[in-house]
Amino acid sequence: MAVEATMPTTVVSAAASSTDKTTTTTSSTTSTGLADNFQTFLTLLTTQLQNQNPLDPLDTNQFTQQLVQFAGVEQQLKSNEQLKALLALEKSAQSTNALIYVGNTVAVDGSTQKFDGSATWNLKAEKSATAAITITNSTGQTVYSGNFTLSKGNASFVWDGKGNDGTQHPAGTYKLTATAKDSNGKDIGIATEIQGIVDSVDLTATPPLLSIGGANYTTDQIRRVIRPSTAAAA
Repeated sequence: MAVEATMPTTVVSAAASSTDKTTTTTSSTTSTGLADNFQTFLTLLTTQLQNQNPLDPLDTNQFTQQLVQFAGVEQQLKSNEQLKALLALEKSAQSTNALIYVGNTVAVDGSTQKFDGSATWNLKAEKSATAAITITNSTGQTVYSGNFTLSKGNASFVWDGKGNDGTQHPAGTYKLTATAKDSNGKDIGIATEIQGIVDSVDLTATPPLLSIGGANYTTDQIRRVIRPSTAAAA
């Protein structure tokens, strides 16, 4: 979160009176532009009118221009307020949408995820093919490799943590790489998604961040929500 440095600002308010006194007020708020402070603009305008030289009054054209500027500042301030309101509503809507995913199993684009007993990757192929799957650990060492038959569309590959030699690998971060060929031996592109449960949402971030397996994702990265089947629940 950005922190704005505050500097003492001196605001001078002058008013014509029989004693011709000038009141000086010191404020510790951050200095703001004219368009950011409607009251300051109004004070400056009225002070100018009150203190104009009677022998050389303010030119009518200049006064008209200042009134136009005054109206423009007012409109700008109203527009800023409306934009702030819209941004607040948008942020609230984003937070509400993000909270819906908590506790649900979702799929997001990616190939690396944390393994702790089981890990699921979703694979998407343009046509039926045979995929060569390789899983590597955080150091790049291959812990599993094998072939997987894919049908056109989406398929899930579930890894139980066992290597080709039957070794049970520990919890950690693992990456799946898949290359595929069709029945004619032509290469086919494979899209990979990781699957996990949204365990929390960081609403202080903009946009909100969903935590899935220790990694953070935005809601626009979610490709699908996987509901548990009735059979699985039974």
